[in-house]
Amino acid sequence: MSTLNHFHHSGQPAPETAFAVEPAPVPDYPMPRASGCPFDPPPQLRALQEQAPLVRVRLWDGSEPWLVTRHADQRALLGDPRVSSDPDSPGYPRPAATAPSPRTGHSGLSFIQRDDPEHARQRRMVTASFAIKRIEALRPGVQALVDELIDALLAGPRPVDLVEAFALPLPSLVICRLLGVPYQDHDFFQRNSRTMLQLSVTDQERTAGREQLAEYLDALVARKQAEPGDDLISDLVGRIADGELTRGDVAEMAVLMLVAGHETTANMIALGTFALLQHPDQLDRLRAVADGPELAGAVEELLRYLSIVHTGRRRAVLEDIELGGQTIRAGEGLVLPNDLGNRDPAAFPDPDRLDLGRNARRHMAFGFGVHQCLGQPLARMELQVVYGTLYRRLPGLRLAVDPADIPLKHDGIVYGVYRLPVTW
Repeated sequence: MSTLNHFHHSGQPAPETAFAVEPAPVPDYPMPRASGCPFDPPPQLRALQEQAPLVRVRLWDGSEPWLVTRHADQRALLGDPRVSSDPDSPGYPRPAATAPSPRTGHSGLSFIQRDDPEHARQRRMVTASFAIKRIEALRPGVQALVDELIDALLAGPRPVDLVEAFALPLPSLVICRLLGVPYQDHDFFQRNSRTMLQLSVTDQERTAGREQLAEYLDALVARKQAEPGDDLISDLVGRIADGELTRGDVAEMAVLMLVAGHETTANMIALGTFALLQHPDQLDRLRAVADGPELAGAVEELLRYLSIVHTGRRRAVLEDIELGGQTIRAGEGLVLPNDLGNRDPAAFPDPDRLDLGRNARRHMAFGFGVHQCLGQPLARMELQVVYGTLYRRLPGLRLAVDPADIPLKHDGIVYGVYRLPVTW
């Protein structure tokens, strides 16, 4: 039996029965944010970071994976081939119950949740479409869309919900053009995307949302087999005839790119605006920046500060790994909360301060290692155009409600705001 104090004041060992220490309770994860601190990680999470590099946490299903609290350790593990992204690996810490797809037999979202070499094989097929040079060619078109949406804001009623009128339409329009998905179906795919990313819905609702989206995109793939266009899904369809991909593979890749391509950027636009309106000195600083490296740096700092994927990246351990004097055993799970890693004072001095002049390039908002976000060049470009345009064209932009009344996505895998009523 362990004791609180092994020695009496006399220097003799204490009786083993005295002062027995109860093992610390394993905390539940994810944890609630502090009221009134919508941009900061939960205080309990920060306390764990100060306590140890590895801490056990309890998930919704009773499993107890390791929580990795420090920036450097998160990067090391995300880049380690002994760590698996496959949700079917023993010990994988699922964020919610998800049934296997009746079409594919697994619950992953295409290559994002497969390991190399299959992950690398499929990822290579779409990498060129997200190459920086290709994305930069889209910038003028994105700028035109941003200006059109702002023109509509200026001509419309006030106050307005910035999510519905601007933050959600913009990345939806962009990813639809890139993939070849008809934008007129946006209500359908946005609704199902939200359901897939909500932790508060039932397993059946989440699975149904994913299946409806997959069936819709499977039908679109079939149409593009008959009549290919100048878009990414049509490019992938060309690989079906070669035997490199099945129609189901292409549909699942399209689900991933469609959901990730609009939900994350939409949340960054709206939550970033909310954060800037609460930090007027930084908003003024951003308005003064036209473009170039300073604007790009401001985007990186907002990505670090907000870290909207806030339920931790999930991995399973394939072989024993030593970390900080602790052995992580094969078959155990890892939760790597990038929101916590991005607030690690060892990596970012004064990490709770939003500082648009900071060099934040080592943040992990897009993950790290072979599975880091494929679409990050597109997200960066869109955010640069938005943050570089919206606040200059709406210099009087302000919240139309009390900040405490902004509804936050505490129940989502991706964090953000449900609505952002603004005026100017």
